[in-house]
Amino acid sequence: MEERLDTKEEFSIIKRAKSFTHAGRGIWVFIKTTHNAWIHLVILAAAIVLAWYLQITVVEWMMLVLAGGFVLVTEAINTAIEIDIDLTSPEQHPYARDTKDVAAGAVLIAAVTAAIIGLFIFGHYLI
Repeated sequence: MEERLDTKEEFSIIKRAKSFTHAGRGIWVFIKTTHNAWIHLVILAAAIVLAWYLQITVVEWMMLVLAGGFVLVTEAINTAIEIDIDLTSPEQHPYARDTKDVAAGAVLIAAVTAAIIGLFIFGHYLI
């Protein structure tokens, strides 16, 4: 079935502004309700302070920001999945458990990847 082009919404600055408001609320819910986010943010803040102290290169800064963002994004997606699963499957179900475990595994992969990047960035400065 073809989508009609004339059914698309017109651009609206007000609607775009509201979407930023919703996204900001989502970030606030994420930070307020996710204990692991606090851990990731503290580690990222420590890495930023160390990077500033060691005067790392621009490329290293880019990798640090990318790695930190990668961990926070995966944690936020994990949190969204957990919220949805808790809503849609309040009873214990093996698929719900698997879904949550896979999402948590993604965060672990991101965190290990970020730690390895951190070793590459900071290792030669600290040795």
